[in-house]
Amino acid sequence: MRILIKNIKSLIQVEEKPKLLVRGKDMAKLKTITNAYLLIENGLIHSFGKMSGLNMKKVTGAYKEIDATGKFVFPSFCDSHTHLVYAGSREIEYIDKIHGLSYEEIAKRGGGILNSSKLLHKTSEESLYEQSLKRIREIMMMGTGAVEIKSGYGLTTEDEIKMLRVIKRLKETTPLTIKATFLGAHAVPAEYKGRQAEYVNLIINEMIPMVAAEDLADYIDVFCDRGFFTVEDTERILMAGMKYGLRAKIHANELDFSGGIQVGVKYNALSVDHLEYTGDAEIKSLLHSETMPTLLPGAAFFLGMVDPPVRKMIDAGLPIALASDYNPGSSPSGNMKFIMSLGCVKLRLLPEEVINAVTINGAYAMGVSDILGSIAAGKKANVFITKEIPGYEFMPYAYGSNLIETVILNGNLIKK
Repeated sequence: MRILIKNIKSLIQVEEKPKLLVRGKDMAKLKTITNAYLLIENGLIHSFGKMSGLNMKKVTGAYKEIDATGKFVFPSFCDSHTHLVYAGSREIEYIDKIHGLSYEEIAKRGGGILNSSKLLHKTSEESLYEQSLKRIREIMMMGTGAVEIKSGYGLTTEDEIKMLRVIKRLKETTPLTIKATFLGAHAVPAEYKGRQAEYVNLIINEMIPMVAAEDLADYIDVFCDRGFFTVEDTERILMAGMKYGLRAKIHANELDFSGGIQVGVKYNALSVDHLEYTGDAEIKSLLHSETMPTLLPGAAFFLGMVDPPVRKMIDAGLPIALASDYNPGSSPSGNMKFIMSLGCVKLRLLPEEVINAVTINGAYAMGVSDILGSIAAGKKANVFITKEIPGYEFMPYAYGSNLIETVILNGNLIKK
């Protein structure tokens, strides 16, 4: 399908010379074109520019024309951290949180990740796929064009494989760009209480080889934090994953200064995520690394946790990505527009900074910024068209409004 979008009020995040990420003070810069056009051909961005430069004589053959007068065109959101393949929900734990129980207290009572693990064990692969497909369709219509999905609610070899097979099926049956991450080290199963090293051995000796044999994962992750997996556990798991070509993505420093950021950088993790507890040593470690600091403000908001020192991180010259952490226990939403709003309201980021964080930097954090995350010739045509709005700043400002009118993925219009 060829699509010509005309009279765009403003085309957002355009690049003549594509880059892989944006860091530091450059995050406050956002290139746009007013009164623009965008031509999509063969699933890719063919060309774009000012309406005054559009030569209709060169637009030959059949095409669909869309008039975007008064509307904005954005590159689709790239959500680099989710757990959206899960069974059931955990709203009862939400009530426990209202009563004052902490994330760790709920986990110690057998709730949290272990509760999701029990539900997932009882759920067939087909049912798990159908539940997850509904969530995929939901986030797709809210502007997400690329998403990373983790396992981690299985906690047995059989159930982790089941989750990853569902993710693989979602890759094959939906238009989203999907990356799969193996997260066997999400929590220690109840039956391994007091025998954590044995569970780590199971991950290394059985789970990882089976995941690799079926080519089910792009990345490997560990929840390296207080009460979960130690730095030593994490190093063992990451080294085992590296032998099978699985690059690291780390849950780090959500609950305390865990050493997770430093171990992520040491093993060249693509991203380290959460980062509520980030100090000078952690920032120094991240500087000059290839690791993307990824913040999950939806989880901090839902759990009432401290916010990471994002201004200090950016002022030091770091790049920042924002992701939804869509999961049933601590962030039950994949709405990236709301994540933008939290970035502005809670983290005090500028609208330009949050747009960079949920597009090009989010794409980098899932290893796809060469093909997604910006409007650039030759990149995949994953974009959305807003309703009529006054400016791009209105996107995070109007935090409760659905402002997305048209979704295009792989150069195709997606029906609601």
